[in-house]
Amino acid sequence: MAKGGRLRVWVVDDDESVRWVLEQAFRQAAMHPRCFESAEECCAALERDKPDVIVTDIRMPNMSGIDLIERLAVTDPEIPVIVITAHSDLDSAVSAYQSGAFEYLPKPFDVDAAVELVTRAARERGVAAPEPAEAGGTPTMIGRAPAMQEVFKAIGRLSRSSMTVLITGESGTGKELVARALHDNSSRRGGPFVALNTSAFTAELLESELFGHERGAFTGATERRVGRFEQADGGTLFLDEIGDMSAALQTRLLRVLAEGEFFRVGGQAPVSVDVRVVAATHQDLEDAVAEGTFREDLYHRLNVMRIEVPRLRDRQEDIIELADFYLDHAAKELEVAVKNLDRAAQERFVAYEWPGNVRELVNLCRRLSVTAAGSVITVEDLPRELGGPAERVDADWTASLAHWAAARLADEPDRPLLGEALPAFETTLIRAALTRAGGKRHEAAKLLGWGRNTLTRKIRELGIEA
Repeated sequence: MAKGGRLRVWVVDDDESVRWVLEQAFRQAAMHPRCFESAEECCAALERDKPDVIVTDIRMPNMSGIDLIERLAVTDPEIPVIVITAHSDLDSAVSAYQSGAFEYLPKPFDVDAAVELVTRAARERGVAAPEPAEAGGTPTMIGRAPAMQEVFKAIGRLSRSSMTVLITGESGTGKELVARALHDNSSRRGGPFVALNTSAFTAELLESELFGHERGAFTGATERRVGRFEQADGGTLFLDEIGDMSAALQTRLLRVLAEGEFFRVGGQAPVSVDVRVVAATHQDLEDAVAEGTFREDLYHRLNVMRIEVPRLRDRQEDIIELADFYLDHAAKELEVAVKNLDRAAQERFVAYEWPGNVRELVNLCRRLSVTAAGSVITVEDLPRELGGPAERVDADWTASLAHWAAARLADEPDRPLLGEALPAFETTLIRAALTRAGGKRHEAAKLLGWGRNTLTRKIRELGIEA
């Protein structure tokens, strides 16, 4: 009965967040989920179609999970049913067994346990569960840790809403991924998703980026420009690092959120838009409000719903899965063979604090994909902060330079190498020569093979005296 080789799983629960979490878990396990808000809807669908497995909550309005199981025992006894129940509902779990349930899933449940139970139920029925499909090019949100499950549940609760959301968390935790998930699982998914890092612009430029400008509004404005709010009309606008926004722009943003319209820079006619705003910050906005650097009324407008993205060190269960995913992703991006962490390297990954969170993990995976000598990444390949070998003076300094260059190209391929390397190279040699010469520039210039005037000019250009 599996559809297209995929296991068909029906989820019955009146809690939208639970339905969403299970739907995502079953999809990632290469199953074909279908969700119902009530047992009545499920029974109506059973008249036209049959699943391989049903997962149902017990406590639901009108028709309970027990009622559904008893009805299935008469109409479709071959379909295994897995019951979701709270620990306090032990009597209900016993009743479920007595009514013919295959197994029960205690709350709060683990998504891996849910997938494993569905797979086992299908196999005992004689239906083979397929292996998960290979991950595509677009990163999916990975999170087995309880803290990430709470994020998934929050996204599920908001799947039918267009309310404003504030996403908080340290830099590098993946706040934009959460914002994209909110968009992709909302009624606005057919509209645009526009992201803007507000801290990347001066206040003057940010105003034009957000609201656009009319021709002649300022020097260089040779034509009308549509801002990000208009670009996101009908969709979602993600404003990252909202805490860095100037007071004047906070006032303008507040008006857009309140009235749904704004004026372009230099414009006379109001522009109306239908945009869902999702904002993010690593700052404590409550402290910013108390200090007077962030408007309290804007804070309350943004903080309608809040999602806290956990630090990577608070979700150790996910670290190796994330590393494997991004090593695979880096291999495809850089067109190299996929490399894997050995057990000792995995232990170092899990034990590390990851101050840069997921962003630091992604960059390290790209770097190791280039610099690790073999197909297996060992502790010897890791940087010193993860317990790799301490830095040492290498007689063949060009090998160290090559190692640095490969790492820099992996981390920041768009950043010119020589623009960073040449000043650092010259500064290092000049300082070494000055030290050897006891600060005497004439002798240092001889050691470098330069004239004194050349050395003086270089010292000034590189700011070595300072």
